[in-house]
Amino acid sequence: MPVKIRLQRRGRKFATIFQIVVADSRAPRDGKFIEELGQYNPNTTPCTIMLDFDWSLEWLQKGAQPTDTCRAILSYKGVLYKKHLLEGVKKGAFDEAEAEKRFQTWLKEKEAKIQAKVDKLSADKDSAAKKRLDEEVQIKEARAAEIAKMRSELIEKEEAAAAAEAEETAAEETVAEAAVEEVTTEAPAEETKAEEVPVAEEKKEEATTPKEEELGNAEGGANKAKEEAPAEEPKAEEKKEESVKEEPVAEEEKEEAKKEEEKPAEEPKAEEAKEEEKKEEEKPAEEPAKKEPKDEEKKEDK
Repeated sequence: MPVKIRLQRRGRKFATIFQIVVADSRAPRDGKFIEELGQYNPNTTPCTIMLDFDWSLEWLQKGAQPTDTCRAILSYKGVLYKKHLLEGVKKGAFDEAEAEKRFQTWLKEKEAKIQAKVDKLSADKDSAAKKRLDEEVQIKEARAAEIAKMRSELIEKEEAAAAAEAEETAAEETVAEAAVEEVTTEAPAEETKAEEVPVAEEKKEEATTPKEEELGNAEGGANKAKEEAPAEEPKAEEKKEESVKEEPVAEEEKEEAKKEEEKPAEEPKAEEAKEEEKKEEEKPAEEPAKKEPKDEEKKEDK
């Protein structure tokens, strides 16, 4: 029966690992196997391979046929190359020492390549992490700069608002001070005016007092003159009084003449109306006188 070297699934979902086994080709994938040669884990970078080198080489020499994946694994670990060298020794191309020497040089080169790949992967990982950190630092710096800018703008706005408020308050204070100053200036002006009025009154009084004195002196002189004047002055005064009385009488006559002139032409009409009324009053008195003879005539007929 043909024997195969193949993979058998193990592990869990999304974390699968495989066992390298020697099994009958007619057996199911995860069924019965003859021998386990190693383990293959593809979840790591690079993938981890644990393999029994001698038993794998022996099963290959016995004629076991590996699958494609198992062939790649055996080639990666050098099992196929070792088998090729041993066949050359059998053919007499070179001895076992030369074969072992060639295998060791190949193994060192392969390990160097694997190590270089691992180093490269780790360096790429470190550089990616560093780059990511640098980007995060730049982003943080940019955010900090934006925040500082926004804060500075807010502070400037607050300062501008405070300055505007201060200016407004200063303007209001200046207006209030100007109003107070105007009030204070008007109050002393009124006080000065009030002070000036009594002063002017005092000056008027002072001016009037000499005039009164002069008038008093003049009246005294007049009284003396009147006393010295003859008794003819009372007669002249009586004549003046009579002329003054006559003047109002003349004025009253003039006013009555004006009123008579201003009376409208309706007065004659009013007089005519009065005359007609008088006539009407006289007519009824005549009618009874006329009716009486008629009554007497009727009596005589009877």
